[in-house]
Amino acid sequence: MTAQEAYNQLDPKHWVKTSVSERLSLLKQIQENLKTHANSLGATDSRMKNDLIGQNAVSKAEGMGGTVMPMANTLMGITKLFESLLKGKMPQPNSIKEIDNNLFEAHVFPIHSKDKLAAGKQKGYLHIEGKPTQINPLDKPAGVIAISGAGNYSSSIEMAMALFLENKAVVHKPHQLNEATDVIWEKVFAPLIERKALAFCDADQGRALSQLEGLHSIYFTGSTEVAHAIQNAAKAPLVAECGGNNPCIIVPGKWSEKDIKRQAIQIVSAGKLNGGAICGRPQTIITSKNWDQREQFLNELRKAITKETFACCSYYPGVEQTSEAFLQHQPSAEILKPENAKYNKSDYVLIPNLSEDDFAIKNEAFCQIFGEIPLDTSADTYGFLTKATDFCNNKLLGSLGCMILVDNKTLKANEARVHQAIRDLNYGGIAVNDIPPNIWLNGYLTWGGCGESTADFISGVGNFGNPLNFENVKKSVLINDFNATSFEFTNRKRVEHLVENVSYFNTDQSWGHFLKLAGQMTIDNLKGKDF
Repeated sequence: MTAQEAYNQLDPKHWVKTSVSERLSLLKQIQENLKTHANSLGATDSRMKNDLIGQNAVSKAEGMGGTVMPMANTLMGITKLFESLLKGKMPQPNSIKEIDNNLFEAHVFPIHSKDKLAAGKQKGYLHIEGKPTQINPLDKPAGVIAISGAGNYSSSIEMAMALFLENKAVVHKPHQLNEATDVIWEKVFAPLIERKALAFCDADQGRALSQLEGLHSIYFTGSTEVAHAIQNAAKAPLVAECGGNNPCIIVPGKWSEKDIKRQAIQIVSAGKLNGGAICGRPQTIITSKNWDQREQFLNELRKAITKETFACCSYYPGVEQTSEAFLQHQPSAEILKPENAKYNKSDYVLIPNLSEDDFAIKNEAFCQIFGEIPLDTSADTYGFLTKATDFCNNKLLGSLGCMILVDNKTLKANEARVHQAIRDLNYGGIAVNDIPPNIWLNGYLTWGGCGESTADFISGVGNFGNPLNFENVKKSVLINDFNATSFEFTNRKRVEHLVENVSYFNTDQSWGHFLKLAGQMTIDNLKGKDF
């Protein structure tokens, strides 16, 4: 179907007249459809990736991680919004407080009882500029949003956000890599297609989509270059998320050997996620040159890449050329081979001891590459965070995601300074003792760049998400305990079980699915490596 044909099928004025109770019924139907087609989505996504890899390296469960899980999380956050609206009120955060001059922090996750059980010690916050104001989505005017889907994941959660959070009808175009999964998404969202609230066009309709007359806005996830091309050709405003070179800031502290091993595994697991094709993955690890455990940490990082985490394959088109460019510009790069190169395209590049103006600082990898830069600054928290914040804001490419690791003792002694850094760091998603992709996966937070302009953005303009519908959200912050169970690729089956069970749990948050999730986690956490 052409973009114009899809647009012509929509009736946005009818969609805005859809009542809260009707929308809840539609959400329930979509969630049931998602459960019905979960296996097909996972299998189709993994088949696409395995075809590009040339080997059966990605499982159906991993495919669900890029399709079912993010959509289930998004739909659950939206469902909670409309359940509150059915009671005649907007959902409320746990708390709101002013944290700086005209800057407020809303504690928005976890709010609901089952979210609290699943979250553990995770806490999610929105930073809001100006007095916090919520807008009922039903008060937003009719219109149409065009969505150009991402290539690195097959779950266009922006569809649900545009429909239910912005009150707009939607034309969706898949990335050419995800045409097969889009056929399944049409089945999942069939109730909205029947309502003339949603229509799908072909993957080759990108230019025509951007030039449609009468659009409210265009949502895009992908490269910065393509985003600017769309913006230049479009007749509607662009909301875009485009990646960048994301930092992992290691706040100096006295870490135990167990701490160093666990955090190295967590960073590496985040770096290997989806073969490195994740916009929010950490790329540049920032240490202090004077942290006396730096070399020990780097050695554990090498071990985590090669021996402690299983191999993942970089399937995304063009990664070979990207990797070659980094190797050419950074002659000190180390090529590491997880699982003794058992899988195609699974090499991992580590570039320690970078300088501030190196190629690896100024470019995004979007594949399995880590850089490490030891800042020439003291190891005390105040001095290090001052230097690290300035470096991130003024040297690193983009403003999308930032990861901070700080041990509990150091955090307790320097809490005000760490939170000042969180406020000062110019990133749309900041994860403390957690990974930035978990912000994207969270159904209550936002995802996007921070403070960039339409003229010269790198990570994009605007943001996605926000089911509490706060205006003027600057960034999202996810804070966890340093000793919390980390995100680990140390056992394939454990990861597959976790992804599947979280996906199904968040389609309905039933006690049955929760008990299966918790029970399987208890069993799997007793197991060691399986590779």
